Amino acid sequence: MSGGGGWERIRSTRGGRLSRETSLTGRTARTVRLGRVQPQAPGYRTIFCNDREANLPVRFKGNSISTTKYNFLTFLPKGLFEQFRRVANCYFLLISILSMTPISPVNPVTNVVPLSLVLFVSLIKEAFEDWKRLQNDMVINNNPVDVLHDQVWETIPWKKLQVGDIVRIKQDGFFPADLLFLASTNADGVCYIETSNLDGETNLKIRKAVERTWDYLTPEKAVEFKGEVQCEQPNNSLYTFTGNLIIENQTLPLSPNQLLLRGCSLRNTEYIVGAVIFTGHETKVMMNSMNVPSKRSTLERKLDKLILALFGTLFGMCLVGAIGSGIFISSDYYYLELQRGVGLEFNPSSRFSVAILTLFTLITLYSTIIPISLYVSIEMIKFIQCAQFINKDLHMYHVETNTPALARTSNLNEELGQVEYIFSDKTGTLTRNLMEFFKCSIGGEVYGTGFTEIERGGAQRMGAKIQEVWVASIAQRSPHAVHEKGFNFDDSRIMRGAWRNESNPDVCKEFFRCLAICHTVLTEGDESPDKITYQAASPDEAALVTAAKNFGFFFYRRTPTMIYVRESHVEKMGNITDVPYEILNVLEFNSTRKRQSVVCRYADGRLVLYCKGADTVIYERLADGNNELKKITREHLEQFGSAGLRTLCLAYKDLNPETYESWNEKFIQAKSSLRDREKKLDEVAELIEKDLILIGATAIEDKLQEGVPACIETLAKAGIKIWVLTGDKMETAINIAYACNLINNDMKQFIISSETDAIREVEEKGDQVEIARFMKEVVKEELKRCLEEAQHSMCTVSGPKLTLVIDGKCLMYALDPSLRVMLLNLSLNCSSVVCCRVSPLQKAQVTSLVKKGARKITLSIGDGANDVSMIQAAHIGVGISGMEGMQAVMASDFAIAQFRFLTDLLLVHGRWSYLRICKVITYFFYKNLTFTLTQFWFTFHTGFSGQRFYDDWFQSLYNVIFTALPVIIVGLFDKASLYSDVSAALSKKYPELYKEGIKNMFFKWRVVWTWAFFSVYQSLVFYHFVTISGTSGKNLSGRMFGLWDVSTMAFTCVVITVNLRLLMMCNSITRWHYISVGGSILAWFVFILIYSLLRENVYYVIYVLMGTFYFYLTIILVPIVALLGDFIYQGVERWFFPYDYQVVQEMHRNDPEDNSRAGLLEIGNRLTPQEERSYAIAQLPRELSKHTGFAFDSPGYESFFAAQLGVHAPQKAWDVARRASMRGKPKPSKKH
Repeated sequence: MSGGGGWERIRSTRGGRLSRETSLTGRTARTVRLGRVQPQAPGYRTIFCNDREANLPVRFKGNSISTTKYNFLTFLPKGLFEQFRRVANCYFLLISILSMTPISPVNPVTNVVPLSLVLFVSLIKEAFEDWKRLQNDMVINNNPVDVLHDQVWETIPWKKLQVGDIVRIKQDGFFPADLLFLASTNADGVCYIETSNLDGETNLKIRKAVERTWDYLTPEKAVEFKGEVQCEQPNNSLYTFTGNLIIENQTLPLSPNQLLLRGCSLRNTEYIVGAVIFTGHETKVMMNSMNVPSKRSTLERKLDKLILALFGTLFGMCLVGAIGSGIFISSDYYYLELQRGVGLEFNPSSRFSVAILTLFTLITLYSTIIPISLYVSIEMIKFIQCAQFINKDLHMYHVETNTPALARTSNLNEELGQVEYIFSDKTGTLTRNLMEFFKCSIGGEVYGTGFTEIERGGAQRMGAKIQEVWVASIAQRSPHAVHEKGFNFDDSRIMRGAWRNESNPDVCKEFFRCLAICHTVLTEGDESPDKITYQAASPDEAALVTAAKNFGFFFYRRTPTMIYVRESHVEKMGNITDVPYEILNVLEFNSTRKRQSVVCRYADGRLVLYCKGADTVIYERLADGNNELKKITREHLEQFGSAGLRTLCLAYKDLNPETYESWNEKFIQAKSSLRDREKKLDEVAELIEKDLILIGATAIEDKLQEGVPACIETLAKAGIKIWVLTGDKMETAINIAYACNLINNDMKQFIISSETDAIREVEEKGDQVEIARFMKEVVKEELKRCLEEAQHSMCTVSGPKLTLVIDGKCLMYALDPSLRVMLLNLSLNCSSVVCCRVSPLQKAQVTSLVKKGARKITLSIGDGANDVSMIQAAHIGVGISGMEGMQAVMASDFAIAQFRFLTDLLLVHGRWSYLRICKVITYFFYKNLTFTLTQFWFTFHTGFSGQRFYDDWFQSLYNVIFTALPVIIVGLFDKASLYSDVSAALSKKYPELYKEGIKNMFFKWRVVWTWAFFSVYQSLVFYHFVTISGTSGKNLSGRMFGLWDVSTMAFTCVVITVNLRLLMMCNSITRWHYISVGGSILAWFVFILIYSLLRENVYYVIYVLMGTFYFYLTIILVPIVALLGDFIYQGVERWFFPYDYQVVQEMHRNDPEDNSRAGLLEIGNRLTPQEERSYAIAQLPRELSKHTGFAFDSPGYESFFAAQLGVHAPQKAWDVARRASMRGKPKPSKKH
């Protein structure tokens, strides 16, 4: 039922209905409390469900959202304020104001028009973006939702929802607010949700309502629900929720399992009923949609210094002119009659006042030295580089997952060409994150045969031939081996029920049951081994459950309180029994606990706690005794670690019913706590997770990604040093480093480990203060020793390359302020570093150490939520869209699907972007300085009077039209290769070329001063050659050339020369270069032909000039003379002092495959390489959901340019409902 007037009638009818309900239910105490609502405590809020009047005094926020930056009244003032936060805009505003004063020699239009144009375009862009945001908001706010009113479901817009309302969400619908899950059409009060809009994870997640609310499914029942919710205040933690539900004096604990977050969608469930807890901007997803602080590239910061240098140059020029004016005015030039017609604002008898006035006059005259269009041009170039080249590069497109590369910011393109240190996660980054159960240890016996990829790397480390290891691995493989997703196991001793014949069948049974019961996996599909699908929080979980299935313990069904396992206890699977296990408690895994436990009850009443976790954590909680098994299993764990396998220890414990009941009361109490719930739950878990009995250990293989060794080898040749930061054991980390060519036998290894006899001896004593003191001292001595050896090795010419391996415990002390300098110095001398057993915080600390301490360009790459801090700490963050959701991608600056794509991202796009941006910046500097200096030399000939040399509109349009387009083309298409069609291949074939970017060869001060020198030289040529020709030349009427004749010729020479100079600096020239340069020169002639008919001071000037021989001689000879110096310099540099890329150019000049190219030029209608690659990938289907961010997104791309180019911007929080409303059809439902 739908109606707009229903809510308007609430206020008039609510009081009477409330009193009737009170008299019927006898809840007078509740009525009194509703009349005088208790004040909200600072730590939590109280919500009265299904009772709007009771919540009214609290003034909860509404569900309407607004993501716009402006409104009708604030747009102009706030928009202008945003624009004038840029120093350049403030500078040009000051110049525009000065140009309106009597001291200005130029028309105010000269400065006002360019500034107004820049501001107008920027404000239009802002208005367009804000209008799109407003449209998105309107779509979201007006999405329909069913809300309970008078025992019927009434459809209202999302924006009218209020805290406490009861709503109904149907299958495939999105949750309009953060809801308390009350009831579901599924059995046992469960529902399935998809959180891809929040974290990118497409696997379904289960949510379970508290049993007390399961009946509130129909409107007749739901209207009776009058619960009171006490919960935490709104916060941005997506994965935590603490609260209690009070129903009829019964307190029920609430957890994230009962919370349905705004933006998630309902799957495989007909509909659910929920109560609104958080609304609008207080929902968790909206609180996560804050802007991520933008990063600025190192080159951009150096550009700021160049701009300051230009300001200094401007002041120096003006100061020279001011001093010259003061000197000139005191000279006895009686014929100038300086004393006649002098206004009050000018007193020629005062040198000081003349100098000051001249100073401000010249500031307006020389203002063109600062390029007003520089930042706009660079932003446009960077944006197109990302949108058209990086995002559409076929070489970074992963076919298997249909995932292209994604540049999530355009601020750091050139930074990709200067990376010197890469910090990489291992799992899912270097490896595939496709876990396969490979080996295990049960009761002191190892099961499973074969060699892993890491073992082959280890064999290579020991000097064995890799072919021999491969052949041995194949020879060991039996015909009974089983290989399916998550399971790659071969051992006939325990397969197909053969474990019953082992010496420890009871231990084997406990091992398999632990695998089948201790997890949080969901099932999908038919309940048969061949057709079932497991939805797990991690690939490890799915692999362990799959292993249990193959061992004859088939987990096939889960309810909120039960797990059903189909067990086979005899060979040939003849006796199959469906065994139910009641799940009493789940002690969930987290990064602090590093373990997971389940308390279950067998059908016969037996109470068992099953626990799995990291070996260090499990061993601390084992019961005394059975030391032989512990020793053997630890040896097996070390073997597994050496093979690069991921290990977990399994243990169990039989529970006494009385002991369990006593503990369960404490567990329920901790679970009901509103404050420090997680901490209290961990403390309660410690009470029962002790005196465990060791069952065995699992070993899961995670294979290397395709192309990782070759990629790392190439990056190393490029001068990039790679650090691997992993949580794995040291042996595992070392062997993986060998397998991916990070370490080889020719390197000298420095190993700093906490696993030494001396440290173990101190740790056994248990004195934490003494342990810390001793560990710090040991780490200090090790760092000192390694650093001395490293320095000695670096002094020898033929010394080996160095590598450092350090574990998390030692790293904790090495990062101490007193030792970090020593650690940094040692690390910088190493070609590679491996940090193992490190936490997410330590990853970020190590990254920051190099970033801030060494001041080197750093890049962090990872795929999981535990890599986010590391990704954000580096100069550049790269996320891999893998198996662990999209948290890393959403926190990153660039996203790729495979580690090997770093080669293209850095060596091709990074290097090209760096070269292009360097040329753009230096060219802007050159062309503006050249133009302004011609005006500066003219000042000497006019007595420093501030007389302008060029017409106002010449000066205004110089940067905007006559020289604007070519530099943008260079920024997009130039690349340092002789033949443009093989430049990407050459960049990867010769990775050493990348070192030029690391050394910043193309934006050193030497390069800037070289351009400045030629600016001075060319400006002198322009001015003096043209003025000489002007004094000696005559027009057709016999009259000498005047000021505007000479300035028009000079300006023509400037436009022609600076545009031709652009072609000389290009490494490859496409048709776009010719079009832009030719078009710019042509635009000048078209302009002057029209303008000289309209403007009085230049009236008919160009027509007069074009009728003289001097004009044509000047515009031919002057550019040749001006460019001669550049031509000689470039020739000498190329032949005697070449850059590395110039050597490569010469090496490949006569390559057969390049004979089709006409020298350095790419002309005609051929597509450029970027166009070819972009066109190819544009034809492929794109799944935007794999790349669009949500809660943690940064705001860079939703812009006017994105809309014009058809580029899809990363999505923000407000796009959730918009995507939902634009869906053509819902997803097909799946049966559970």
